[in-house]
Amino acid sequence: MPHLRLSFDLRRPEFVTASSAELAATMLDICEWADGLGFDMTYFGEHHGAEDHYLPSPLIASAAAAGRTSRMRFRPILLTPLYHPIRLAEDIAVADLVSNGRMSPVFAAGYRKQEFDMYHVELSERRERLLEAVEVCKRAWTGEPFDFRGTTVTVTPRPAQYPRPPIIMGGAAEVPSRRAAHLADGFDPAEPKAWEFYRDESLKLGRDPGPWVPRSPTFLYVSHDPDAAWAEVGPNLLHAANTYARWIAQSAMRESEWYPPISSVDELRVGNAYEIVTPERCVEIGRELGPDGHLVLRPLFGGTEPKNAWASLRLFESEVLPHLEVPDPLPWTG
Repeated sequence: MPHLRLSFDLRRPEFVTASSAELAATMLDICEWADGLGFDMTYFGEHHGAEDHYLPSPLIASAAAAGRTSRMRFRPILLTPLYHPIRLAEDIAVADLVSNGRMSPVFAAGYRKQEFDMYHVELSERRERLLEAVEVCKRAWTGEPFDFRGTTVTVTPRPAQYPRPPIIMGGAAEVPSRRAAHLADGFDPAEPKAWEFYRDESLKLGRDPGPWVPRSPTFLYVSHDPDAAWAEVGPNLLHAANTYARWIAQSAMRESEWYPPISSVDELRVGNAYEIVTPERCVEIGRELGPDGHLVLRPLFGGTEPKNAWASLRLFESEVLPHLEVPDPLPWTG
């Protein structure tokens, strides 16, 4: 049956009653719970200056979650151009050490101009800064001296993983997808089209990463009464969906058709990205994904209240998980 994963962004829109501290504490409790049940990875997103308090520090969140777990891997999605590359190499190395080698960060380029302005980084520099950071981390994690912008530097300590933590890249367009085949140890895109670009380029380089791995819907929630659950968590999902739509529309990508604005919870329900299902249907989804698929739960998505998040998770534990054979954790390349 599929690999089980978590994802968090710690959004807290104004209508949510739980505090940011309560959401963060719940996140750590959920990670500990999931680690004991065989979940093999947790994602943490990154955005800055968001009105809904979207998580800006995924490495810190990953390190905190590592202290509450023993086997689960962590995949912080880093807006790489916003980091000083030496400091990034140091921070990832320390996070890898405190997690005992369980970090597999995603080096992402970012797309929101407001975030680049906040860090006094030109959006036009994002590709150059991303490539520099990847190269610096690869060299830094050897523990050997190297030249950085004209100065010889040595980054210590080395990470726990040998020869280094995997460098994962993301992307949606063709150019970054193909670039990842040359630079990264793995690729973690959001859609099959990008994977096909990556696989095609990898095949040209003499290796086959395999076909696209099927994934569960963007949001998957388990309830005996889906209608009542939609009334509870629907506003959170609508907020998240429309925030992404606005960010994409305002971005340099201008591909707002990926995330069109949604006018109501009822409209959101007719799509297939956000699903609130019975335990029986969730079991079916897991079986449809197959042994290589990824079943990703986002229990606090859009600022979902902790009590609602736990209601779904406990039902998943008691009435879904017993019917799914959880596979061994994925290898380090993810």
